[in-house]
Amino acid sequence: MFRRERSIPLRGSAAALCNNLSVLQQRNLTHFGVVHGPSAQLLSAAPEGVPLAQRQLHAKEGAGVSSPLITQVHWCVLPYRVLLVLASHRGIQMYESDGSVMVYWHALDSGDASLVQAVFARGIAASGHFICVGAWSGRVLVFDIPAKGPHIVLSEELAGHQTPVTDIATEPAQGQDCVADMVTADDSGLLCVWRSGPKFKLLTQIPGFGVPCPSVQLWQGTIAAGYGDGQVRLYEASTGTLHVQINAHARAVCALDLAPDVGKVSLLHPSITLFLVLECSEEVHRLISATQCSPLSGRLGWVQPVSVTCQR
Repeated sequence: MFRRERSIPLRGSAAALCNNLSVLQQRNLTHFGVVHGPSAQLLSAAPEGVPLAQRQLHAKEGAGVSSPLITQVHWCVLPYRVLLVLASHRGIQMYESDGSVMVYWHALDSGDASLVQAVFARGIAASGHFICVGAWSGRVLVFDIPAKGPHIVLSEELAGHQTPVTDIATEPAQGQDCVADMVTADDSGLLCVWRSGPKFKLLTQIPGFGVPCPSVQLWQGTIAAGYGDGQVRLYEASTGTLHVQINAHARAVCALDLAPDVGKVSLLHPSITLFLVLECSEEVHRLISATQCSPLSGRLGWVQPVSVTCQR
């Protein structure tokens, strides 16, 4: 069951952005990354929750009269290294895992943007030795990462979305052919399901229904998608078939998180955190239990009612 750990103070606040928390477990330390305005705060903590070090990273200035805002910070765990990726309104910055050295900078091309259109990168995930980052244009930029060194190459741009990308989720393909191992979401609610490789392949598209999809997760061939109207939907990744629709929130789902070893998904919206324990089978995906975590007491209690629609 879930339990509340010791609180860890930050030097500043965290911006009200979707998916605004990245966590990395490494060598008996837990690293946290959050965004606020033009900077990202990195915090390292010991197992008992004692903060050990804090670092602040800023978005690369580039051309412009104002400081660019960071949209997301995320640690990408690759087969031979871990990189910290910052996405902003100007471009994409990649650092060594502790944020000490910037190894790559990619400036966003605003040539296709209209005068009233914002330019930014958002949605970050690692897939094998690739790092994928979403863009305002709906494109997904795929970077080929070497085992060491700064010789990072933009290898491909994936076209599947017509509106800005919101989030990207991946899982290991485990050497299987024709396996969906990446899903991307956008502001229209459209989901694109991909197979990674030397050339990424679009397998299927899951249409939206008029609201954004701020956050997605992928687990054992199942997509968990949180939407702007509070819905959470579970799809079969390979076919796009809707299996479960959960109506438990009246407000937008801000983030999803996944415990892959046990199949537990946690959902965040402005007033509560909902924990869903999922069971996956060939026939149907079932919601086993749902618990609510009070932000004030940290205690867990049952949520009632939770409306779940299962489709075979």
